[in-house]
Amino acid sequence: MTSRVRPTLLPFGIACLFTLIALSSFWYSLGRPVDLADASAPGARLQCASYSPFAKDQSPFDQPFELRPERIDADLALLAKRFGCVRTYSMIGLEAVPGLARKHGLKLLMGAWVSADPVQTRAEIDALIASANANRDVVDAVIVGNEVLLRKETTAARLVALIEEVRAGVEVPVTYADVWEFWLRHPEVAPAVDFLTIHLLPYWEDEPAGIEHALREVAEVRQVFGNRYAPKDILIGETGWPSEGRQRETAVPSRVNQARFIRDFVHLAEANGWRYNLIEAFDQPWKRASEGAVGGYWGLFDADRQDKGILAGPVSNLPGWPIWLTISLVAWGGALTIAGLPTRLRSATLLPVATAVGAACMALWLELGVITSRHLGEWLWTGALLMLNAVALAHVALTLGSESTWRRRARAWLDAKAGLILLATGFAGAVMALALVFDARYRSFPSAALLFPALVYLARPAIASRRETTLLTAFVAACIAPQLYQEGLENGQALGWALVCLLVTLALWRSLHQSKRQIAIATTDIRNQTA
Repeated sequence: MTSRVRPTLLPFGIACLFTLIALSSFWYSLGRPVDLADASAPGARLQCASYSPFAKDQSPFDQPFELRPERIDADLALLAKRFGCVRTYSMIGLEAVPGLARKHGLKLLMGAWVSADPVQTRAEIDALIASANANRDVVDAVIVGNEVLLRKETTAARLVALIEEVRAGVEVPVTYADVWEFWLRHPEVAPAVDFLTIHLLPYWEDEPAGIEHALREVAEVRQVFGNRYAPKDILIGETGWPSEGRQRETAVPSRVNQARFIRDFVHLAEANGWRYNLIEAFDQPWKRASEGAVGGYWGLFDADRQDKGILAGPVSNLPGWPIWLTISLVAWGGALTIAGLPTRLRSATLLPVATAVGAACMALWLELGVITSRHLGEWLWTGALLMLNAVALAHVALTLGSESTWRRRARAWLDAKAGLILLATGFAGAVMALALVFDARYRSFPSAALLFPALVYLARPAIASRRETTLLTAFVAACIAPQLYQEGLENGQALGWALVCLLVTLALWRSLHQSKRQIAIATTDIRNQTA
């Protein structure tokens, strides 16, 4: 050990210790369990939950679709412990559901899928009538169509005709289900049903309600419908909260917020004698294709049928936080190994902190990638940005670390490639920023992907091609204001992404400034040599 290294050991060790504590505290704060009042007393069953029979690797768009009766049997056995009823949305392929519901002591709100396809709709209606009549001991009511008016796949007149046909053919109550606004837009539908089924999803409202005000909005709409359509009953056919996904104004998806909404809603509904159905029993990964990450995470259980802690007991936003802490520590340890023992006092205190920030960003981005990635292309994008962060992390480690020969050579190579790394950061920033301006509704905010590279090359300007750098600077900077205008200043995730875009812009701008300065110095040297 040289005399140059020895004086840095103590501050380096102290910095590592405090950084380790900070990194552990950061991940624990994300996963810390929160205590909430349970949705119901132990052993009590809630009213109803939406059920789709798809395993985590299945989708209704699979052709041909193969139903797995053993999956449905196990699902209904699990749900029967918590609920007295399940709601289904389609008939074709689900012929076994009534018998399995009977087996497990469950009632059914049985739905037929009405669409723009008249052949498919006819098959659904015929199957609904036949099954309702064959299973009157299990079927509490039938639902003719789900949000078909919202999707604009039929007219109100055609829908009413289908409802009346089903009412004439079954002996159980008949209803239609849609977002509450569409009952008001199509008042001719209400007289055709035995009771109204309304969907109340505060997260998806045109003006989303944050978790603090969500229940108040649900209660207000329920009261309006109860007064307006009396004496017909009202079923809240869908209500719930997502556990993952992008923030919409003040509406923040998380497991804690989902548990808070569901538990408080159940207490409110039971106190007021409301009929309700919670959405939904299990996370549905296939919904991410049409609704982004948030669509796949409305379940009370995850896609592996594991309890998310939404109904009872402590609940954590990140129950797997020890895994992500471990990944961060591995990346951090790898960076410190690459760096070696620093020889300068400033580097000894800065190195552990800077590399821990990079390691945490890598783990955060990977965690988001696990939630959002739906296909190979998105996994490759996640991997590419993870590699970008890894290269930036290695660059920081070599810059602040030991002065051994191989490290100096590696640092020199990365210094030479820094302009390309910066351009890759700017390109990724421009692509994602433009996407969040022009196609934002279902996209999550990827702040963790670019925060660290932006900080690295803002602090240590890199020289890159002026034309490309200028173009990327303009693109990223131009997206900041419209993105904030669309999302609103109350959206913390949007503000975080705007800050990252600003840091990327500044890093690119500093590159341009540094390049201009280098050109000026080179020009001066040439003039001096000429003179």
